[in-house]
Amino acid sequence: MSSFNLSVLLNPLSVHRSMMTRTNWRTSSLEDTAGNTTLLDPTGVMSGLVGADNQFGMTFNNPDSTMQGLLTSIYDIGCAIGCLLSLVIGHQFGRRKMIMAGGSIMIIGTVILGSSYTTAQFLVGRVVTGLGNGINSSTAPAYQSELARPEMRGMLLSAQGTRFPISFQAFFAIFLVLQMIPLPDSPRWLCEQDRSDEAASVLARLQMDQPANQSHPGVVHLRRQTETSIEIESAGGPFEYKELWSGGQMGNLRRMILAAVVNIQQQFTGSNMINYYAPIVYQNAMHLSRNLSLILGGCTSLTYLVGSIIPLWSMDKFGRRASLMFSAAGLCFCFVMTAILLSIGTTSCAYAATVFVFIFQLFLGIGYLPVPW
Repeated sequence: MSSFNLSVLLNPLSVHRSMMTRTNWRTSSLEDTAGNTTLLDPTGVMSGLVGADNQFGMTFNNPDSTMQGLLTSIYDIGCAIGCLLSLVIGHQFGRRKMIMAGGSIMIIGTVILGSSYTTAQFLVGRVVTGLGNGINSSTAPAYQSELARPEMRGMLLSAQGTRFPISFQAFFAIFLVLQMIPLPDSPRWLCEQDRSDEAASVLARLQMDQPANQSHPGVVHLRRQTETSIEIESAGGPFEYKELWSGGQMGNLRRMILAAVVNIQQQFTGSNMINYYAPIVYQNAMHLSRNLSLILGGCTSLTYLVGSIIPLWSMDKFGRRASLMFSAAGLCFCFVMTAILLSIGTTSCAYAATVFVFIFQLFLGIGYLPVPW
């Protein structure tokens, strides 16, 4: 086992290089996957806070349904702003710096949320936290896909009191920022910045077979593949936003429409309603007690987690299109059965409808949760 010498201890850059020399495709991608925990809005936190006679309600003057909806949904406004900001400046600063910035903004947002005693401050905290999450959610998948081996991308991209749970969100953001420090910029971004030698060095460190250098056949192949792809995409001059509205050789308009439609479909699945308001739905629509509704809401979130694990195995095996079709069919079936059971109006049917909400989460995890990302 090798040991660090004094020069290594005095030179953080050498520590970084030493760590990266032992880093391969799998470990780098899994580290980034762990960071994707920050991409998840704390829906479990909000679903347990809104609509209840608790400390949250007393602190914020028992917000009505309209204000509850605003407190919840304004987070997504911040996410949208963060995504647009990444579109404008993300390419300039690179994936790594943008993810670190997004995590830092989320930390600031959770501090604002955790110290909130007024509705206005809480709303600001939600927007700021959403802003950071929007930056991360639009940057981390690209960073991960550019570091991961092609055959692993589907699997890896499928893997992202009152004040304590709100403030605890900062833990994952801090973890994300710290874990990004030793990681490199993505090879593709480095090539785009005319830093191909650095890109080759990163590719060499990411090879499964070590030691590897820039002349390794796998490194040469991936470098040439990346540079060729960039040359094709940049043919005719630098990228301009107007290209998004024209077909052209790259089919930019078609790609943009497909990406937008899939994301719109994801929102139309009704998943946000269930994940944000599960306890309220159980209490009001299924007439269950508040305590039981909270317990079922927590179990619903756990089922959501289980459902997100399924595509780690299925995504690369069956493909994105088949996963979406199967997921859509399952979601439709769950909605139909829930509506039929609730229309009967008995307690036993309400419990049966609850079961289909859990099954809904599994079908969501198979397709419409991971594929849009």
